[in-house]
Formats: sequence, C-alpha cells, structure tokens
Amino acid sequence: MNRVVHPIERESFRRLRARLDTSHFPPLTRAVVERVVHSAADLEYASDLVMGEGELAKAHAALHAGAPVVVDVEMVAAGITRRPTVCRLRDAVAGDGLTRSAHAVRLAYEEVGPGALWVIGCAPTALEELLTLDASPALVIGLPVGFVGAAESKAALRESGLPAVSNVSEKGGSAVAAAALNALLYHPISPEENL
Repeated sequence: MNRVVHPIERESFRRLRARLDTSHFPPLTRAVVERVVHSAADLEYASDLVMGEGELAKAHAALHAGAPVVVDVEMVAAGITRRPTVCRLRDAVAGDGLTRSAHAVRLAYEEVGPGALWVIGCAPTALEELLTLDASPALVIGLPVGFVGAAESKAALRESGLPAVSNVSEKGGSAVAAAALNALLYHPISPEENL
C-alpha cells in the first residue's frame, strides 16, 4: 500500500520513539505498539498490550490478501480509512439477553463467515459474543473500553487461544482498535521500514 506520510505524523513518531524505545519489539508488534501509543498519546500501552508476532504475521497476510474486516461500531470504521469494513450495528436489535452490539456480531458473522479480521473497540458484549461463535478469525483486535466487562472480556479473549491483539487494563476504545488494524494495513508487505 502506497501511503504518503504527512510531516506532522512523521514528527509525532520521531518524538514517540525519543520517549519510548520500541526497537526490541519484532516488526509487526512494534508497528501495532507504536500506532496504538500514537493514537492515544499513552506510553503505557507499550506494556499493556498483548499479542504474538506469529499471529500478527498471519493476520497481516490475510488482510493483504483481502480478508474482510469487521468492526463493532462506526467509530472504529471511521478510523480505518483505507479499507472497507463491515459493521452491522445499525441493523441489530437488543433482546432476550442479547445487546445490540452482540446481535451485530452475529449478523456480521452471517455475512462474512470465517477468516475475517474482527476489530472491537467499544463494546465488551460484542467481544463476548464473538467468543461464543465458531468464527475462526484471522485475528481479533479486542480493545473494548470501560469499567464493566472490558478487562474481563479481553482476558477471556486471551484465554480462548484465538489469534488476538488485546490489552490487560480497562482502557481501549475505537481509536486504539482502529490504530491496531491500521498498523497491519500500513505495514509493508516487503521488509522495508514504514511508519
């Protein structure tokens, strides 16, 4: 993907790297850590994020081969500007112990099937619902935010054994979830360095 990096973004990453040494991370992990830290101006994400380089490499390949990207809310979709996404929240309804976000996950899975990249940055119940499906995801970026269920849903994601990017704390959100996906989207297929 050819992307023109604005001078402000370039300077922002320079300053980030002056304050946080990311050189010890493998390439894709470094890309995700830096994008997430950059999106929130929060250096603590460097020690809060949990992911595996091998899983990121497989997800990177799937993404660049055209795997669908599913998001839980339009705010996440708005942050992913160079790739179409699937968000079914507008079509979803709450009921029978199911939140709108959880229903939207069911609807999206019916649409895309297995092998998608799932980006959840808002609703813990969306992540919880995804874990009940046999979605066989290429990757789950599970970074919902909040004091009710966020940390617990991310812990359940890590325990599930699914390929994932998550974090330990309650923080997260649409911007950081989109940033994690963008890190994989912007990272070159060839081994050259990129922002």
